Amino acid sequence: MQFWLLGRSVPWRRLLFCCPACSCKARAFSEHTASRLSSFEKLKKVHNARFAEKALAEGRVIKITLPDGREVQGEALKTTPYQVALQISNSLAENAVTAQVNGFLYDLDRPLEGDSTLKLLKFDSKEGQAVFWHSSAHILGAALEQAYGGLLCHGPSTKTGFFYDVYLANGTVSENDLPRLEDLCKAIIKEKHPFERIEVARSDLLELFKYNEFKMRFIHEQVKTPSATVYRCGPIVDLCLGPHVRHTGKIKALKLLKNSSSYWKGDPSQEQLQRVYGISFPDVWQLRDWEKVQENASSRDHRSIGKAQELFFFHDMSPGSCFFLPRGAQIYTALMDFIKNEYRKRGFMEVISPNIYSVKLWETSGHWEYFKKNMFSFPVESKIFALKPMNCPAHCLMFDHRPRSWRELPLRLADFGVLHRNEPSGSLSGLTRVRRFQQDDAHIFCAMEQLEGEIAGCLEFLQTVYSTFGFTFTFSLSTRPDPFLGDAELWDQAEKIDVQISDALGRYHQCATIQLDFQLPIRFDLSYTSKDKSAQRPVMIHRAVLGSVERMVAILAENYAGKWPLWLSPFQVIVIPVVPSVEAYAHEVHQRVHEAGFMVDINADPGTTLNRKIRNAQLAHYNFLLVVGEKERENGTVNVRTQDNKQHGEWTLEEVLARLSDLCASRTRDAEQQF
Repeated sequence: MQFWLLGRSVPWRRLLFCCPACSCKARAFSEHTASRLSSFEKLKKVHNARFAEKALAEGRVIKITLPDGREVQGEALKTTPYQVALQISNSLAENAVTAQVNGFLYDLDRPLEGDSTLKLLKFDSKEGQAVFWHSSAHILGAALEQAYGGLLCHGPSTKTGFFYDVYLANGTVSENDLPRLEDLCKAIIKEKHPFERIEVARSDLLELFKYNEFKMRFIHEQVKTPSATVYRCGPIVDLCLGPHVRHTGKIKALKLLKNSSSYWKGDPSQEQLQRVYGISFPDVWQLRDWEKVQENASSRDHRSIGKAQELFFFHDMSPGSCFFLPRGAQIYTALMDFIKNEYRKRGFMEVISPNIYSVKLWETSGHWEYFKKNMFSFPVESKIFALKPMNCPAHCLMFDHRPRSWRELPLRLADFGVLHRNEPSGSLSGLTRVRRFQQDDAHIFCAMEQLEGEIAGCLEFLQTVYSTFGFTFTFSLSTRPDPFLGDAELWDQAEKIDVQISDALGRYHQCATIQLDFQLPIRFDLSYTSKDKSAQRPVMIHRAVLGSVERMVAILAENYAGKWPLWLSPFQVIVIPVVPSVEAYAHEVHQRVHEAGFMVDINADPGTTLNRKIRNAQLAHYNFLLVVGEKERENGTVNVRTQDNKQHGEWTLEEVLARLSDLCASRTRDAEQQF
């Protein structure tokens, strides 16, 4: 087997010997890889023999139903989705990434077992991308193993690509290693290694992966069935559910993006791992288009905008907690005021709850069992307390602090309380992943018959807010999260609506959530007195629209590229005197605009020309420029311009302030055009 490394063909067994320091790892890699491949081939023979015997015994004509209703015939345990695709068109067979068989994702080369509904999925589908990127992660895993001889841990697809975690006992992955790793990936792609799937008995899994303590842990903790699936791709053999692309050659374009550290299971108390991220596509032009989008996104990065506009910063003295400067605080409070104004229209009542609670509260709610590692806890007078990571248990205490009547329902409690979550330091990323944050958290306690109306109200709330921002959005419905609290049967009745918004770059972000909860009312033994005087259990709805306010600030900064709409803007107005003789009048205008509640600045620098002042203000994205000269001073007026250089002419200051107030109140996104 040959690989292409740094411009020359190299046998894969020699790849690790590129530097003397890697020689010990290379020998270990070579030894366990050879043993692993030998074991896999033996297991494959057993698997194939068993499968052939089954096909002989159970083979029959089957009916395969396509999405358009057409039916084709096949043979059980012989006909594959790829063969069906070839019957339809060569183009479909070439472009298909995976198949959906009876609602489940399926390898294209895996034989169908019986009558099936078949849907062939390309890269342009969500499922197709997930399979494509998961396959790419296996390629990256093979490259990491070859380059470092480490222990492979975890290599999933993500919403934006893939990554692989590897354990290196005495080393790290550096940024300088990425080009070499990328060459290794491309060499593996060039070989067109097939993804081979076999089912392996649990006892054989333990033997197959005995060299890798992380895979062994996973088998002991997660594999509860008599057997599990294993995939081989060239030199790599990995425990995996699949499915995968047919062979590595389907990955036409791959790029490694960055590296970082992580932890086994995301737990800082566990081993530190090395993580490498990547992206891949079935065509080179798609990678080029993606790179252009990323270049545009980089210019919109909220961290760069935050620094340039002096909105916020972070400090090592409080990692993961943002310092919002005055201009950033303007955006933050404007967002909260927007939501609070909507609360008043919709019957929500704002409450304030404590930040610190006894751990007994979290034990009652069930969060301690599953999420204590993500909570900040500490002893107080020999008892354990914790900072709240969410508001729902506190709102249950509020509901339960006195008897409740059906007349009070629905009870809608809203809370902007500060939340803390102990995120791993390696996962912190600007405003999108923080340890301290606030969210527009609300909980609705209602009767079962009120659910439909409350859910409809929540969806209308989302529509109002997201249309104001100019976002489009999609809904997805899920039931039971993993992990989940309480009984599976009750979760089967519950529903969770996840909402993804699409920004100006076409990227999707999950912010809002609407979730039915039957568990917490049971855990806190909540009840109300019904019309017939009987005690009834309320249903609880968790509802957030913005989600984390910090994260929403980041999304909006990038969506607007720092050009904030007037009602949110930290740069609403700037006053510009034409000549020094009108500076006093300019300051008077500045004061009156400030008293009217606007974010306003003044540029009275005598060393800067008028044109330069105007240009600087437009580059800084001030929404409105109020230019004043001798004429404006005499008339008590201002000359109005906008950041896009539109001139609205001379207005009295009273008229300007009234118009700006109306535009802010309407929360329009194009105040400059509507002025």
